[in-house]
Amino acid sequence: MTTQPRPVYVIGAGPGGLAVAASLRARGVRAVVVEKAGSVGTSWRRHYDRLHLHTTRRLSALPGLPMPRRFGRWVSRDDVVRYLEKYAEFHELELVTGVEVTRIERAADGDGWTLHATGGRVLAAGAVVVATGFNHTPALPDWPGRDSYAKPLLHASAYRNPEPYRGQDVLVVGIGNTGAEIAVDLVEGGATRVRLAVRTAPHIVRRSTAGWPAQRTGILVRRLPVRLVDRLGALVAKASVPDLSAYGLPRPTTGLYSRVKEGAIPVQDVGLIDAVRSGRVEPVAAVDSFDGAEVVLADGSRITPDAVIAATGYRRALEGLVGDLKVLDGRGRPLAQGDLTSAHAPDLYFTGFGNPISGMFREMALDAEKIARSIARSTTKAVDRGPRNRAG
Repeated sequence: MTTQPRPVYVIGAGPGGLAVAASLRARGVRAVVVEKAGSVGTSWRRHYDRLHLHTTRRLSALPGLPMPRRFGRWVSRDDVVRYLEKYAEFHELELVTGVEVTRIERAADGDGWTLHATGGRVLAAGAVVVATGFNHTPALPDWPGRDSYAKPLLHASAYRNPEPYRGQDVLVVGIGNTGAEIAVDLVEGGATRVRLAVRTAPHIVRRSTAGWPAQRTGILVRRLPVRLVDRLGALVAKASVPDLSAYGLPRPTTGLYSRVKEGAIPVQDVGLIDAVRSGRVEPVAAVDSFDGAEVVLADGSRITPDAVIAATGYRRALEGLVGDLKVLDGRGRPLAQGDLTSAHAPDLYFTGFGNPISGMFREMALDAEKIARSIARSTTKAVDRGPRNRAG
C-alpha cells in the first residue's frame, strides 16, 4: 500500500463504494469506506423479500470477485447481500461503519478535501468518492389530503412481503419496476384486489427472450443513435409484448430510448403482463389527492382501498453533503459521474447515481476501474512531485 498521508475516502458501503475501494486497493492506493449504517449493502437489506436482480449474474459481478454459480442466473436480494459481505471480506477492505459523513468541503490549504462526520469527526482526504446510492431517501409526493388519509399509506421502501395484505384491497402507486413487481407480489400473496395507479404508460420489456437477456440488448444499443434505438424498440415490443391498451396500459407514444434519456427505465416483466391480462392487477389513473378514507384519481373517480403503497421513487439527497460545491444539477444529480470530475472540484467523484439500461451493477463495476485508474494516476503524480520539492 502507498504511504500517502491522506487516504481516499469512499462514502457508502453499497456495491458502488465497495467496488471502487477494491479497485483502489488493487492499485496500491489506500481507501477507507465510511458507512453510516452498521454493515455493507444496507439499501439491499431493506428491499422487499422477492426482489431479484434484473441483470444476469455474470454481468453483475464487481471487480475481482465473480458471483457464485449457485446464485443462479437472476440473483436474489439475500444473495446480493451475501455477495457484498464476502466482497468486503475477500478484498480486505478498510471499512468504518456507524459514521455518517455530513459535509464535504475543500481543504483549507487547497489540497484535498475535508470531511465532516458524526461525532465531531474531521477527516482529511486526498480524494473522495461519493457512493451513497441511487435509492437513498424515499420520495413521497405531497398529495393534497395525504397527512389526514384515514388508511395505511406507506412508501415502497417499507414494503417487505404480501402477508400483511392478504385478503385486502391494495392500491400500488407508480409503475416503475418496483411498483410493477410489488403489484404482482401482492396478487400472488393473497390480496383480494390490486390496482396499479399509472401516470405515464411505461415501456415493458421481457427480462429474457429465448434465453437472450434484455440487459445484453441494452449493452449493445447504448451508444447507438436515440431515434434508431426507439425504432428498434418499437419493433421488438410489437413482436414480444402484447398490446395492453384494452386493460388500461396503452403503448407509450414516446420512444423507449428517448424515455431512458429522460430517466425512465423500461419495466422488466416478472409477471405483470399476465397479471394485467388476467385482471388480477387493474391499471387505474394516477393519484390526484386523498379525501378522508378515499383516494381521488386523476380521472375524477374515487376508490377506497384498504392500503396504499407508494412506489414513487427516491431522492439522491446530496444537497447537504456537497450542495455548496456546485457539482449538482437543478434536479440534485451529479453533473459529472464515473471518472469525470468538475473542473472546480477535482478529485471528487460520484458513482452509482444513474440507472442505465445496461445494468447498474455492471456500470458501477466499470466506473470503479476508471475511477481507481484516475485516482492512482493523480496519487503517483503527487508522490513524484513530493521528493523533487523536498530536494529543491
